[in-house]
Amino acid sequence: MFPNSTLGQQLQQVAQIIQVASYLGMSRQIFFCSLGGFDTHGGELEQHNLLYPQLSQAIAAFYGATQELGVAQNVTTFTESDFSRTFQPTTTDGSDHAWGSHHMVVGGAVQGGQIYGAFPAFQLGGPNDTDTRGRWIPTLSIDQYGATLASWFGIPDAALPTVFPNFANFAAQKIGFLAAPSV
Repeated sequence: MFPNSTLGQQLQQVAQIIQVASYLGMSRQIFFCSLGGFDTHGGELEQHNLLYPQLSQAIAAFYGATQELGVAQNVTTFTESDFSRTFQPTTTDGSDHAWGSHHMVVGGAVQGGQIYGAFPAFQLGGPNDTDTRGRWIPTLSIDQYGATLASWFGIPDAALPTVFPNFANFAAQKIGFLAAPSV
């Protein structure tokens, strides 16, 4: 059962479309859903205590729906953000814009139970901090993350540098968190 939240309702609609996709002649689809409110310059703990349960419950309900529909192996849900938050809080119990971030990937094709990339040394001004606020330097790029997802979706390897122009700058190009789809 989907939670009665904005994200829950969005993902319920996506599940309903997936359920009738074959009748509509659709074989590959991309859906975008959003949950705002993470730009927390103040009151971060209170805000996150509201947002993370919404995210967790909605994604769990959606994954359960894909299992019930028998399509979990062919549906991948992932998070994406254009920025992260500083490790050092603001004076109003929030955080400022930062760099390196974490993402979740859920689905039947996900090679789960692993963390890809490396956690930073949680030290302000330390070896992974771009300054003294806890703006961590990422160990994986959005290009690697996106290329992994795009490959799973069927984009040929030869096209990845066109889709991700910075792709050639990374030695380990695809991260490998997805198995080949069964379609």
